[in-house]
Parts: sequence; structure tokens; C-alpha cells
Amino acid sequence: MGARIVLVRHGETEWSANGRHTSRTDLSLTEEGRLRAAELGPDLHEVAFSLVLTSPLRRARETCELAGFGSVAEVDEDLWEWDYGDYEGLTTPEIRAERPDWSLWRDGCPGGETPDQVGERADRALARLRGGDGDALAFAHGHILRVMAARWIGSSAAGGARFALGAGAVGGAGV
Repeated sequence: MGARIVLVRHGETEWSANGRHTSRTDLSLTEEGRLRAAELGPDLHEVAFSLVLTSPLRRARETCELAGFGSVAEVDEDLWEWDYGDYEGLTTPEIRAERPDWSLWRDGCPGGETPDQVGERADRALARLRGGDGDALAFAHGHILRVMAARWIGSSAAGGARFALGAGAVGGAGV
């Protein structure tokens, strides 16, 4: 098998636990999130990663550090979460109370990013992860990672709607 890219969603935060869209709000992990992040370490350390990237946001960096990769990780600005703009801190039901037909994957967010803009960032992050000399690891956020998975298989950014990745979850693919 060729090189692998392993994607890790940050551990639980207060807002991820109650379904609030969290992009630029820089939250810490909950105690449960910290425990789950630490539990990731032993399995991830079975692989010798040639490149480790993390989102600049605290919740991803904390997950990376607790999993034991903080000393080798590089911050990558393309791994920011989808910018939810005016919908930051709201739940999908709250948004749909005002806009019943809204879909993040089709419409993006007013004052934030479109699916195509997130797809462009995902493509840059994937190119960087693929460009290493071996297996690569990225710590980031639910929606950007789902877009990366969609782009990996040649789908549009909207294809990320077909993937799920819970807080503190790990996914990956062969290069």
C-alpha cells in the first residue's frame, strides 16, 4: 500500500456537543474531548508520520497535543473550519427557522464561505499532505475534513454531505 493520509477531527467542545456551528470561535475542548484526544495517541503513534498538520484553532491544536503530536505538528491555515459567517454559534434548526430550505452544502453561509471556497482550501491542504515523503496526519474540523474526503474521491465540496466524522474521530485514505 502507498502512503496514507489520516484525518482527525478535534475532540468535543461545548458547541460541538450541542450542535452549534463553530468556525472562528476559538473554543477549548471539554473534559470528554480531552480524554478522547488522549486516547487517540497510542493508535496514531503506531504509524511513523512524515508530516503532521493542524488547524490553527485551539480545539484542533489541543487534540493534536493531547494525542502526542504537538512537538512535530505544523499549523496550516487551510485547515480552518468552514467560515459560518452570520451563522456562527447557531444550530441548523435555528437557521432553518429563518430559512427553511437552507443547506450548508449548497448555500454556504452569508458573511462566510461558499462550498467552492472551502473546496479550494481543502484541495490545497490535500496537496500539501500528498506532497510529503510518507504517511501524513491532519488535525482539523468536521466540515473541512468532510470536504477533504469528498475532494479526495473527486467529488465537489458538496459531496462532503455524504460523510460523517464525529468529534475525536479518525478517518483516512491511501495515496
